[in-house]
Amino acid sequence: MEILSLLLNGFAIAFEPLNLALIIFGCAVGLFIGAMPGLGSVNGVAILLPMTFLVPPTSAIIFLGAIYYGAMYGGAISSIMLGIPGASTAVATTFDGRPMALQGKADKALVAAAAASFVGGSIGVVLFTLFAPPLADIALGFGAPEIFALMLMAFATFVGLGGDDVAKTLFSIFIGLVFGAVGLDIISGEPRLIFGDIPGFFHGINFLVLAIGIYGIGEMLWTIEISKGNVVVSQASVSVRRIWENLVELTRTWKAMLLGSFLGYFVGILPAAGATPGSLMAYGFAKQMAKDPETYGKGNINGVVAPESANNAASTGAMLPMLTLGIPGSPTTAILLGGMVIWGLEPGPMVFIDHPDFVWGFIASLYAANLFSLLINIAFIPAFIWVLKLPFTILAPVIFILCIVGGFVPTLDMHDVWLMLIFGIVGYLMRKLDYPMAPAVLAIVLGPLAEPALRQSLLISGGSFSIFFTRPFSSVFMFIAIALLVLPLGKQALDARRRKTERT
Repeated sequence: MEILSLLLNGFAIAFEPLNLALIIFGCAVGLFIGAMPGLGSVNGVAILLPMTFLVPPTSAIIFLGAIYYGAMYGGAISSIMLGIPGASTAVATTFDGRPMALQGKADKALVAAAAASFVGGSIGVVLFTLFAPPLADIALGFGAPEIFALMLMAFATFVGLGGDDVAKTLFSIFIGLVFGAVGLDIISGEPRLIFGDIPGFFHGINFLVLAIGIYGIGEMLWTIEISKGNVVVSQASVSVRRIWENLVELTRTWKAMLLGSFLGYFVGILPAAGATPGSLMAYGFAKQMAKDPETYGKGNINGVVAPESANNAASTGAMLPMLTLGIPGSPTTAILLGGMVIWGLEPGPMVFIDHPDFVWGFIASLYAANLFSLLINIAFIPAFIWVLKLPFTILAPVIFILCIVGGFVPTLDMHDVWLMLIFGIVGYLMRKLDYPMAPAVLAIVLGPLAEPALRQSLLISGGSFSIFFTRPFSSVFMFIAIALLVLPLGKQALDARRRKTERT
């Protein structure tokens, strides 16, 4: 009852005229920021942080939290409509969202993304409200062995992302891991894989540069080739009736929504993990558990629902260690943490006692931001659909320019623009040779998280791998990872033996 009373007081604060206006404005701004390739919630919150000095601290964090939520929703828009991830958190949405748009189902994909985001965000906020302290303690108990075991479990799902050709899938994964290792060594500080001391490689390969190159430039080149110059633009249409029918149809995807929501939230509360690994892992697990895994990557609605519910739940989960422990759960919450310090608030367990109006007003605002983001997103679907009706002679240059901007914005370095163009050609060739691109993209995300966790674990254990099997959480993750790797390989071996028997 005490939590309910505090939450009601929080709603009274969140629905004050100034705070409510900031929630609506923040959601709308965040939607635009998320839809712009290369911007994302990190840049949006950082750019608008100085504006918060004009309002009280509670109103400030409510505004920034609304931007964060809006950006999580908005990232799916360019992923679905243009095939360009609006942010790293929306890369997995591209896998099935873009094929749906090309099949004339853009409205269905957008509604699915918005509804899944709402469900994931709602579950995330409820879990945040009810279980903040114990979940924070569990997250704090996760050390390097648990993080590596969790990442290995995610890698194990990659085998299922590449279809039946395990060799091509593994090749794609290894290429992604190599790209993820470019830059400075995390322990010695020595440069590695910098290709003859090229300065631009010292800061590593930005994940968005790879994703935008492969899914923006590469897909555009592939579309032009297969259409032989006569590109047929998707004839998607939208109406209130179609939106309602799509919402009703989404009730069949409840398993993918719940999977994405709980997995995303759990990954989100881990310090420094963030929403991107959560969304990618949710996509991988959804495909592994599906009865029709071969339809993923070709326009399966669950391939949109799982990552979108996961990234919104993860974005909420990432705020939990920020408030309860003073440890940012993602790059965006690191900026929010800096804002709290600037406003004179010290994050940690005592903030719930010393500043209850601030904390509960913020938590209540997340419920409101989640609802308004859904309504604004659905209201703008007709405008998003209009983009698809543009002639491809106009759309292709727009996509190309957005890719260039998206490649330049994260680091403000022309080196990354040239790199993005090279990745575009590589993505086109991989598509032409039927190599799966998703595992390479996922590997470059999780590689930089898995490597330091592995090396720290081995330093702790003196080089012994037993550390991953003697700790409760890490051992469970390791056994699940082994099972996920062995089962598909065993299935392929049985299929090969069956085919050999049939021939004889």
